[in-house]
Amino acid sequence: MHFMVTKYDVFEAVYTNRHAIKPIEVAKKFKKNEREYDNIHRLLTELMQEGLLAKTSYGFQAKKTENSNLLYEIIYHCLRNDINYNELLNPGLAQFVSRALQKKEITPRDVNLHSVTFRKYIDILYKNGLLLIISEKPLKVKVFYNILLNNLLFYFGYRHKVITEDITNYLEDIEKELTKFRRLKRENEARYQQIISEFEVSFIHHSLALEGNPITLNETKRILKDKIIPANLKSEDIDEVKNYQKALLQMLKDSRDKNPLTLQTILDYHFLAMQHNLNIAGKIRKIKVHISGNPNFKITKAKNIERELEELIKKYNEFIKKEKVSLKEILNFAVYFHNEFQHIHPFEDGNSRTTRLVTFHLLQSKNVPILDIPFGLLDEYLGYTKAARVREDAKLLSNLQKIILFNLKKINERLSQ
Repeated sequence: MHFMVTKYDVFEAVYTNRHAIKPIEVAKKFKKNEREYDNIHRLLTELMQEGLLAKTSYGFQAKKTENSNLLYEIIYHCLRNDINYNELLNPGLAQFVSRALQKKEITPRDVNLHSVTFRKYIDILYKNGLLLIISEKPLKVKVFYNILLNNLLFYFGYRHKVITEDITNYLEDIEKELTKFRRLKRENEARYQQIISEFEVSFIHHSLALEGNPITLNETKRILKDKIIPANLKSEDIDEVKNYQKALLQMLKDSRDKNPLTLQTILDYHFLAMQHNLNIAGKIRKIKVHISGNPNFKITKAKNIERELEELIKKYNEFIKKEKVSLKEILNFAVYFHNEFQHIHPFEDGNSRTTRLVTFHLLQSKNVPILDIPFGLLDEYLGYTKAARVREDAKLLSNLQKIILFNLKKINERLSQ
């Protein structure tokens, strides 16, 4: 496939090379011939003029400045999450994001942009999980604040306050999409099951990325779908991915078969997800643990775990048996259940990934489909759960509404195709 090498492709190649590199070697990296050498040389010179590279007698080398490190950080984030950084590193798009993050929601009237350009920017952000389309007519969107977009603004010189926390209520929008979803699902159950498996890879990647697993979205796809193991990965990281898939598939089967959660089910999910560490897999902890980097996070004492878990499961059973519950009640209970389980912290490791499985199970059993946490909401989700200094149920509820609405929009879109 013939592709045009961009300035940012060249920067990434030089930055990761660590040592000085000659233009001809850069051309070889991209499998470009002598004819295309001039373009590569021009891009290297441009990057040097921008202060991102330095020229030495051995070739070009990355200058380690705040700006070049920031640019690499953006590119690295994009590569990990299969985002096209050439689309994102666009001054016009950055200006749009700058305006959008100063408002809770944004419509074409709020920005001085041609409707085609506005749509183009929305599509780029939406497909990468960085934006929520609230309504099409009138067109209204919400851009998610996360570290990648924050770095993008910083790189293009925007220094202003952005809205990092927003507790807008989306219950009405969710209700509308749920009605549509139920109709579309009834008409095409087979397609819905297919969609669930399409979401599988990104949920596993996002969920484990939150736990520090370094495997990229593309590598996760190769491992799980193509059954190819990239050679440069650690076996424990690969096992984490494969084991989490087993736990996820079991959870999806259980929720499809309407099997309720029991203590044994939860232990089974944990056992499947943590098979790479058999000493702790499926076993309630007997020791004191803490959340690394967050000493404020209050965790149940080991001797109280079983009693508190039994109490939580009892509340779960009472809730699940209720015939008529409003969407608001479902979401409130899901947030309470999520945070309660995470604070009980029943296992030595693997608590958060298990929390997400049991919460997704709970929501699906109440016919609220949730198949992934979009990339743009991961930082916020983390900030309101195990990175929170105090328990943040109200903020997590707001985050969960955006996650569910994003999921429903994506699912309905695919069911309608």
